[in-house]
Amino acid sequence: MNGQLPEVDVVAAVIWRGRKFLAVCRPEGKPQAGFWEFPGGKVEPGESREDALARELNEELGLTPTTWAYWREKYHTYEHIRVRLHFYHVYQFAGRATAREEQGLAWLNAEEAGQYPFLEADTEIVAALIDGPASEGAI
Repeated sequence: MNGQLPEVDVVAAVIWRGRKFLAVCRPEGKPQAGFWEFPGGKVEPGESREDALARELNEELGLTPTTWAYWREKYHTYEHIRVRLHFYHVYQFAGRATAREEQGLAWLNAEEAGQYPFLEADTEIVAALIDGPASEGAI
């Protein structure tokens, strides 16, 4: 690998319910357990980011996104891997958020989220949400 870190594409959802978004806490046994993040996960080979988003939200939370918009991309380098995060705003969804992976769940606004230990890659994202959800047409 010539000293380069492996790179992985990850989708992450900012799921809105009114002016609050859903945050999940990484469960015991996973890397960085106890830290909060936006739900999502790795994009599998040959999978579109949108398909990965739908799959991950269903697997983790039992949710199916029905109205969403791509928001932004962010790179973050950890000690062992570099991730390219693709953030989506999810405005509407079917189902009820259920902790299918024993993770903690919380509906938060940006001010409340500041009291939670978010993953380093997500802290600037939380700060960018201070004004609440962008309108669907604005993204």
